[in-house]
Amino acid sequence: MDIYQLMGAAHERGASDLHLSVGRRPVLRVSGHLEEVGDAPLTPEDTQAMAKAICPERNLQELEEGGSTDFGLAFEDKCRFRVSVLTQKGSRGIVMRQIPQELLTFDQIGLPDSMRQLLNLHRGLVLVTGPTGSGKTTTLATMIDWINKHRDVHIITIEDPVEYYHTHQKSQVTQREVGSDVSSFAEAMRRALRQDPDVILLGEMRDLETTSAAITAAETGHLVFGTLHTTGAARTVDRIIDQYPREQQEQIRSQLAVALVAVISQILVPGASGGRVAAFEVMITNAAIENHIRKCETFKIPSVIQTSRRQGMMLMDDHLLELWREGRITREVALERAFDAKGLAARMGGGAE
Repeated sequence: MDIYQLMGAAHERGASDLHLSVGRRPVLRVSGHLEEVGDAPLTPEDTQAMAKAICPERNLQELEEGGSTDFGLAFEDKCRFRVSVLTQKGSRGIVMRQIPQELLTFDQIGLPDSMRQLLNLHRGLVLVTGPTGSGKTTTLATMIDWINKHRDVHIITIEDPVEYYHTHQKSQVTQREVGSDVSSFAEAMRRALRQDPDVILLGEMRDLETTSAAITAAETGHLVFGTLHTTGAARTVDRIIDQYPREQQEQIRSQLAVALVAVISQILVPGASGGRVAAFEVMITNAAIENHIRKCETFKIPSVIQTSRRQGMMLMDDHLLELWREGRITREVALERAFDAKGLAARMGGGAE
């Protein structure tokens, strides 16, 4: 099977990822599980030829010089892939994440309705967090699509690579790809503020300069969406503050308390009847949370979330319990992914297993 047949197989099987590695047959990740396809293990010549077949010229040069490269790739009119080509033990390896062409709705993703109110804001920082492969990009794409359809604003997305393509609808959409359209996230953020943005989507807040620019943009009248590889609202706040030198942390806590309007933390878990289900933790900043961020009391944030359900907030363990009661996930999965497995087990009835 050549690389294009493998992409076709990934699309047909609904695989989230395709792995190509020397010494093993091609591997698809379907519903979180790895499945081999094809007839024979791949050779170094196979993966080298596959890399050459799909890499743009600029990325081939980057691969030769640095040993790895990332880019976006369209497969016919069916879907796109986020591609990472790497070098391991002297041979090429390829990992491809499938990005569906069709943008999902709030209901399809399972996003709480309280999220819609955030999309009408004119300023502030909204963070979507979670581990790699937890669906952050899909959630952000759904939010940007909703704004695009319902608000007349200028949206700038800064991504590496651009994954979901957004056409102009009620909004004007500018999509910039780091590496080909602009040199870095930090540079793109600096330039964005001169490009009349209302909404900015920042694919990654991967360094202090980019994080600072995002917070400043949120403070100065822009709605900014960003991602971090953290789980839970309190850990997300700690992660941002910990990026700064100790002597700047008190100042950034004050800035963040004002700028941060919400943290949506998500994970994907196996569904009871197959597939995967998204579980969410939602923090929407109120006076109590602002105060805890300022005073370096982030450990108190979960208790505020727990007592603020009417404001649209929800703890991860509460959502896991809800999904279990609805029969969408098993008890074992809920307990495995819970922050407090013993506490959740007690609420389910019976001890943790």
